[in-house]
Amino acid sequence: MLMDELDEKIIGLLERDGRASNARIARDVGVSEGTVRRRLKRLISEQIINVIALPDPRKLGYNSEALIGVQVDPDKIDTVAAKMSNLEHTRWVTATTGTYDVFAWATLQDAESLGRFLRDEVGAIDGVRRTETFVALQVMKREFGIPV
Repeated sequence: MLMDELDEKIIGLLERDGRASNARIARDVGVSEGTVRRRLKRLISEQIINVIALPDPRKLGYNSEALIGVQVDPDKIDTVAAKMSNLEHTRWVTATTGTYDVFAWATLQDAESLGRFLRDEVGAIDGVRRTETFVALQVMKREFGIPV
């Protein structure tokens, strides 16, 4: 089912405050609470949206975040991306075009943990040719979603 303007407004409000109540959303968009409840149920059941918590890693003791570019044997891109997706410390993984076949965002406790992760986990995946790691000095924006 296609989304309409009301769905987009509801999603926009939830992106700003994922804990907003159905009653508050209903007031803000000018419909009944029941309408919001039904819309949210459909958006979630059709997997148009997922409601998640977005923790701040640094406040939880994860002080090393990095973007990892991975060059992969051409016939193993999907397999490597899938294996990287299953690693505990990867938060985001995508197959790409360009110099790197796969990019991953990883969050770990410290630089030593990041080094072990790169050597022992990423480097051990069959098909990984080379990695280049870009360590985050400061995360300026952390959010998910798309502008609606």
